[in-house]
Amino acid sequence: MDGRRLSYLDFGGPGRPLLALHGHFCEGRTFTRLARQLAPHWRVIAPDQRGHGHSDRPVSGERDRPDYSRSGYVQDAAALLDRLDLGPTVVLGHSLGGVNAYQLAARHPHLVSALVIEDIGAVVDDDLSFCLVWPSRAPSRAALVERLGDAARYLTDSIREFADGWGLAFRSTDMVASHRRLLGNHWGDWLATDCPALLVHGAFSDTLDAEHAKDMAARRPNTRLVELPTGHTVHQSDPTGYALAVGGFLSSL
Repeated sequence: MDGRRLSYLDFGGPGRPLLALHGHFCEGRTFTRLARQLAPHWRVIAPDQRGHGHSDRPVSGERDRPDYSRSGYVQDAAALLDRLDLGPTVVLGHSLGGVNAYQLAARHPHLVSALVIEDIGAVVDDDLSFCLVWPSRAPSRAALVERLGDAARYLTDSIREFADGWGLAFRSTDMVASHRRLLGNHWGDWLATDCPALLVHGAFSDTLDAEHAKDMAARRPNTRLVELPTGHTVHQSDPTGYALAVGGFLSSL
């Protein structure tokens, strides 16, 4: 995209296409299990969004100042759908990917036929600066996992071996910069469309509270709310319940 590499996984199959957008720290393969559970009825396509996984950092202009703007993320998703010539598509997104998904629908409604939004609100006001203490490199995988502590279980897919040691497939400073651009009131984008939508809320989430989730569902037409007994990463914490909820919604389309 614009001379950058945007890596994506196409899980293939004869089913209808579904674009799946991951959250911060993750990459497309976080949806591998979901893709298997939805097959053969749905063909999941999951990019590594800019600055994540195998995709390039979106650096342009001033040296080492990457572009994690809202418009940049949305344009990447739109360009991928155009490139694959998929037409109106169901778009699923977790956290960062959820905002990207409903902003894609708001700004390019002809590309989106339905939405699945996982545990993110119409207002984003949390903080990711905790990741700045994570090590950039460690001498071994085991050493990196030990130094990451409890966070390691959420970062398994992003652990890589590099020429200078083991690290993560993103820069923590980039994730903080990206999240700062995500903060704010996005009610206008959430309410801009009325295509069918499923909002999946983790009951113990520290990102989306129950009242905000209910308000989002009540204020937007054609929106279904499902709550599962998890934290923020619903698709990882309860993959079976998540797939049942998503699959049930998709079967109604």
